[in-house]
Parts: sequence; C-alpha cells; structure tokens
Amino acid sequence: MKLMFISDIHGSLHWLKRALEKYAEEKPDGLVILGDFMYHGPRNPLPEGYDPQGVAKELNAYKRHITAVRGNCDAEVDQMLLDFPMMGDYTQIWYEGRRIYVTHGHGFSIENLPELNEGDIFIQGHTHVPVADIKEGIYVLNPGSISLPKENNPNSYAVLEGGEFTVKSFTGESVKSIRIS
Repeated sequence: MKLMFISDIHGSLHWLKRALEKYAEEKPDGLVILGDFMYHGPRNPLPEGYDPQGVAKELNAYKRHITAVRGNCDAEVDQMLLDFPMMGDYTQIWYEGRRIYVTHGHGFSIENLPELNEGDIFIQGHTHVPVADIKEGIYVLNPGSISLPKENNPNSYAVLEGGEFTVKSFTGESVKSIRIS
C-alpha cells in the first residue's frame, strides 16, 4: 500500500493543485490530509493563490481518496463545503500490520504523544516543519506544509511506501526519510 500525506493547505489553491499533480504522479492508494484546509489563521501570511472555495471544490473531486482530520484553523462551517469527513481530531489507519495515528498536532503531538505501542506510527502536521524520526520506540512523522513551510524548509508532502516514509519537495528532492522496520 502507498499513502500520500499533505498538511497545512491554508486555502492555497496554487499549492493544492501542485500537490494534486504529485498525487497523479505518485499514484498512491490514498491521500491523507492532516488539517488546516481553507484558512490561513491570524499568525500566518496569506498563502500564494489564496482561494478557500477553490480549495474545497478541488478537494471534493478527490473525496473518495481522502482520509482527513481537523486542524486548529478548521471550523464546522468548513465541513459544510467539503464532501468528505474532516472534523475528527484524529483517525487511525492500519498499514502493513502497524497502527498509524493521524492527527493535526495541536492536541497530541510529537512532544505529547498519545498512548501507542512500540513500532506504531504517529503523524502530524501543524508545525509546518518536516520530521522523520523515532521517539520512545514510536515513529514520529510530519510531511511539512504544502503552502507555508517554516524554518527554511521547502513546500513539501510525504509518501509512505514499502516501509519507507519520505518527505519530498515539489522539485522532487528528498527532504527527510526514515525506514519503518
């Protein structure tokens, strides 16, 4: 199974379209979105191509492929525009016999992990900073942000395939990776 992860769209139709181009190239079995769909929030600048309604329309075309969680900038009114569930604070996916705990990162986070078993995978967005590491026997991952990266990181997304989690820039460079063994 191959999964693609994106986070922190923040209403950028420009960067969402770039991510969906990568989705078409990567050909994953599913797209996992880690929250912050349509709004940039008061602490962030307006992202390139800011168009929340356009983001909703574009995502709805992929509704059968998306698994999603709510971010701290998402509200109930956003769910009214989206044709797939996205209001859960977390979800769990089973991948090659492992649990993947999926959340935005403003509740449970890499610094505040939920109760997980050794070898489980925890993935969050929220910080806009890519992570591929292991902490207390738990794989901790973050694909970074497609629209508003921080700490001099590139706009990025991630792919999990064949036991390898890789954060990639939109120019195709590997930003971070870790073998899930």
